[in-house]
Amino acid sequence: MAVGLFVTLEGIEGAGKSTQSKLLHDFLAGTTIPFVFTREPGGTPLGEKLRELLIDPLGHMAAEAEALILNASRAELVDKVVEPALREGQLVVCDRFWDATIAYQGFGRKLQLGTLLRLTTFAARGLTPDLTLLLELPVATSRKRLGRRTGFADRLEGEPLDFHTRVAHGYRRLADAQPERFIVIDATRPQAEIALDIRTLVLSRWQARDLGEK
Repeated sequence: MAVGLFVTLEGIEGAGKSTQSKLLHDFLAGTTIPFVFTREPGGTPLGEKLRELLIDPLGHMAAEAEALILNASRAELVDKVVEPALREGQLVVCDRFWDATIAYQGFGRKLQLGTLLRLTTFAARGLTPDLTLLLELPVATSRKRLGRRTGFADRLEGEPLDFHTRVAHGYRRLADAQPERFIVIDATRPQAEIALDIRTLVLSRWQARDLGEK
């Protein structure tokens, strides 16, 4: 039976996840590794519609509703994209997964962590990433980067400083609790250096997977 590899990119707003995801995609396109890139929320037709609701800067919803919508998107993504690709032996790279829900809705929104864990486990069918790369950035630097962006901030980007501080703390708590899965990357460094680190880490895990050492 083919065995794939599930890699996720995590981090607070402005950490550079989307940029690094694209750089990794472009690198992998020049290799023979079969891969799929996706994102949360989104990644499926239903997920993308739910994403629009979640990021709408004019949308207001209860924190519980936010968590439920995120997990609806996640359930569809796991069913339609992630699990099928892993069964085919592909490398799946996802921009955010359930760690983001724990960091943002658990620590950021202060929802009950135990309830969130049960909900995310249910939505993800118990699936846990093989490797999670946390792009860590000081919150002050994150705010400066977001301030340089053009256009409207989405609903999460527009949250106050203390919210983003709690999210960053949540991510660090998750990483400290699961060192065998998380690798923390200093996101203040030049993009090219970060991209090389990510590429090296992913290739190493992929090769280990080929040897049955995942």
